[in-house]
Amino acid sequence: MKVLFLLLLSPLQGVGANGQREEDFRFCGDRNQTQESSVIYEHNRDSISIENTAQALIIKGPYSPNRRKSSYKYSLPPPLGRYRFCIYWFESNRTLWLAYGKQSILLGGDPSSSIPQRQESQKPERTSAYIFNVSYIVKGGKNTSMDAKVEYSFPAFPKSMPVWEQDVEKQLTSLDSLLAQPLAPAMGATEQQRLRRKLGELEKMLAKVELEGQNQTFGNATVHATVLRVQPSQAPQHVTFASQREEGGEVQGFTVDLPSSLFMMVKEREEVVEHRVLLMDINRQTMFQDENSSHVLGNKVVSISLVDTVVANLSDPVVLTFFHDQLPMNVTPLCVFWQEDTSASSGSWDSYGCTTVTGSSQTECKCNHLTYFAVLLVSSPDITPVHRNYLSIITYVGCLISALASICTIFFLYFRSKQRDQITSMHIHMNLLVAIFILDVTFLISEHLAGSGSEAVCRVGGLLLHFALLSCLTWMGIEGYNLYRLVIEVFNAYHDHFLCKLCLVGWGFPFCCVMLILLASWTNYGFFSIPIYESIDGRSINATICWITNPLIHNIVNLGFFSLVFLFNSVMLGAMVREILRQNKKGHKLKHVLALFGLSVLLGIPWALIFFSFTSGVFCLVSLYIFTIINSLQGFLIFLWYWTMVLQARKSPDSQSSSDSAKLQPSSS
Repeated sequence: MKVLFLLLLSPLQGVGANGQREEDFRFCGDRNQTQESSVIYEHNRDSISIENTAQALIIKGPYSPNRRKSSYKYSLPPPLGRYRFCIYWFESNRTLWLAYGKQSILLGGDPSSSIPQRQESQKPERTSAYIFNVSYIVKGGKNTSMDAKVEYSFPAFPKSMPVWEQDVEKQLTSLDSLLAQPLAPAMGATEQQRLRRKLGELEKMLAKVELEGQNQTFGNATVHATVLRVQPSQAPQHVTFASQREEGGEVQGFTVDLPSSLFMMVKEREEVVEHRVLLMDINRQTMFQDENSSHVLGNKVVSISLVDTVVANLSDPVVLTFFHDQLPMNVTPLCVFWQEDTSASSGSWDSYGCTTVTGSSQTECKCNHLTYFAVLLVSSPDITPVHRNYLSIITYVGCLISALASICTIFFLYFRSKQRDQITSMHIHMNLLVAIFILDVTFLISEHLAGSGSEAVCRVGGLLLHFALLSCLTWMGIEGYNLYRLVIEVFNAYHDHFLCKLCLVGWGFPFCCVMLILLASWTNYGFFSIPIYESIDGRSINATICWITNPLIHNIVNLGFFSLVFLFNSVMLGAMVREILRQNKKGHKLKHVLALFGLSVLLGIPWALIFFSFTSGVFCLVSLYIFTIINSLQGFLIFLWYWTMVLQARKSPDSQSSSDSAKLQPSSS
């Protein structure tokens, strides 16, 4: 009889496992059916239990494929008598079968095969009955007999515990709330690791979650998760997915195209009942901040993975397309993936194995592996590394020449005209040249001071560099005021200690400014990194100098002060042009042009070219070259202007024309 029973049950052992796999759990027993009865299958989260009553065989388990229906009722054969029944659990496809006599039932399976339960206000009365000849076996263990009882209970296997939609939603809500909290700077790396562990737990839940259909999406806030079920087939197949359109963000949506080679590769490795693809749409970069603080397009990170499979070196790439607004001209999109650094507390973005295809409003990423993907916005200034090198060389050479020329010009100016007005003008020129000399020297040694590694030395170097810059701007403003006295004032009244007062303003004002900034905070001066070039993989090459560490102070003090000086000096230069046009002397156009050029350099008018650096394209590049050449050579240009005007004065036979701007030109005597 037992042999016949085993022969009848042998097909059942392969049900749901393609006829080849052994059950992972089996429970068998005898039941006396004394009246018409049924099987009731109910959801129970923590265990598998079997309870016998005269009216029904009640089975509870955590493996219901349909989570919306918490209980099922199936009819049993009407003949009365003793029946042998067995319950089988198959881990591979997560199915629970009941073999009752010659009848087999997939518990929690097709709802059409179940009998709808009536909603009863009171629990129906049931008469308990024993189960006889009980035995059970767990895969890998021994068959164990048990005494006759009414009810049996077995703990559910931890790996087999199902995950329901509400479990996933709870995890998503918890993750969203953590992402909404700002990261403390001191705990940034540790907090990122904790968040990524939470994300890993979510992925494990998505790998086991019970689905209603082929595909299902979870979450409606920061993190959206989609599970795609792909049934294996003989023919090659590729899978596409399109996210919902998002309005108002940098990224309006994305599409994923998974090649057929992905599923063929998995099929070659192992027998798979179904493929499960996990897609996660993460709309915040909090968990993926590298040391460079790289900026990701729309703060969007997309995760693509295949459950229980590491995918790399695909023959056909996975194609991920991001749809976005048109990007600025100085930004280049780069497809990257997150590389976890096990030796450090954080990770980094890498582009290895990914190619980027850019369009006007979309970026296509083609990668040969699956992981977390994003589009990195790489700064691509109009100044290429070649031009940056050229500008650096021009700056250093120009500052060196300017410093030497400033010393020479100061020496010659000291022995020039003895007339009172010209002495005042010459001393103003000399003070400006001293300020230019200090600025050139401090700029040339600033990077070397930063290389020393001493914070105190670098702080002093930054303070001196800022003092020299403000001194230059102040003396340029004084040059404008002197021009006002010489051209616009009808009577040049004599002022006691006039030059001393000018020196007090020219050197005292910058000194007070830097002292106030230093007293406000010692850290306002120190190491300052200037991006020289950002490589295609998002890594920056920086030059470190000793300078102002707070950009706000630089913008307010330096740019603000220069703007005032520039406006005042522009008005003074305009008055000078008007005076030249009023004189309208023929034969002296070159002389006037040279005078205007020299005055422009003295007044710092070419410094205004710095404002054109905020533009883009060829115009920006040209303006930077002009700005670098003229201003790095400012001392040398003043030197050339001075000697040109001296030679012009000596050659001019017309004493009247020579006196037209005698107050503005160096004396030839």
